[in-house]
Amino acid sequence: MSDPRNVRKAVTVTDIALGSGVSRATVSLVLRGSPLVHADTRAKVEAELKRQGYVYNRSAANLRRRTSSSVALVINDLSNPFFAEFAAGVDDAVAAEGYVVLLGNTGESPERERAVLASLMEHQPAGVILSPAEHSDGERLESALGTQAPVLVFNRELPGAHWDFLALDNRHGARLATEHLLELGHRRIAFFGGHADSSSCRERRQGYADALQAADISPQPQWQIETAPTRLDAAASSQALFAGAADAPTAAVCYNDTVALGLMLGLTAQGRRPGHDFALTGFDDIPEAALATPALTTIAVDPRARGRQAAELLLQRIREPERAAQRTIAPVRLLARASSCAPLGSA
Repeated sequence: MSDPRNVRKAVTVTDIALGSGVSRATVSLVLRGSPLVHADTRAKVEAELKRQGYVYNRSAANLRRRTSSSVALVINDLSNPFFAEFAAGVDDAVAAEGYVVLLGNTGESPERERAVLASLMEHQPAGVILSPAEHSDGERLESALGTQAPVLVFNRELPGAHWDFLALDNRHGARLATEHLLELGHRRIAFFGGHADSSSCRERRQGYADALQAADISPQPQWQIETAPTRLDAAASSQALFAGAADAPTAAVCYNDTVALGLMLGLTAQGRRPGHDFALTGFDDIPEAALATPALTTIAVDPRARGRQAAELLLQRIREPERAAQRTIAPVRLLARASSCAPLGSA
């Protein structure tokens, strides 16, 4: 057993105050970065902090002050470049207000989501931005989180929850993409990728169906193909578009850019040329979309701006906790590029 006489006593604010010849209040102001402390005094206290090896217990300080310097961000799929941009936008906005981001990734697992949230809540964040995993239970999450911190839900609705909600205009965006392909002359248009029971996928499928029906075209069930919203699964599922070769689609509205880029890989592996033999569109306008070959036609949502918007809505909720829950739909726009071509033989 170790000798208790060799255990070093934790350095306290009182120790620093005695060592630097100032009051405990002044040391506390220095630790909080207050501008009220004179530069010479600050330098003296900081030197003493370093000399004695003082470690600032931020969690304890937050508990004493009933405030927090952090915001939790929980993402359903951090491997998707959209969410990397979104997270950067969140960080831009909260950093400007003196917060840091605590990041968690759920990998589309509701069980992992609950574990991540439970762990992050131990740090007592000032608020939470949550992009839910598929099949998340809103009532269960709301019951678990209670009123510990305000929550903003992004992208997917959580039935049973009563938090602020920010979404993309999914239905309108998919309709714009479908109408673009119709204007190019396509009539056999697939909806490719995503899981149909996800709220964002349902809304995008509905926008696709709206455009087809307005053109007197009946959406064909066999042309609505589910995949995981990943590049690998989209590439592996690309052959499903051509199962009935005589009546195969000539174009596809893809669930998102990641799916569209995966489909382009799958088409190329089959000897088909995206943007020449087959037209396709994405959704999100991640940075890679403009650099793909061919450049990807997509629905631009500005993911970094959406991250800033989510953070600003959460900060507003932190400042006004009694305000009624707010539902916000962010606008989208079509960016036409080389991947959306006219049907072969239409010239």
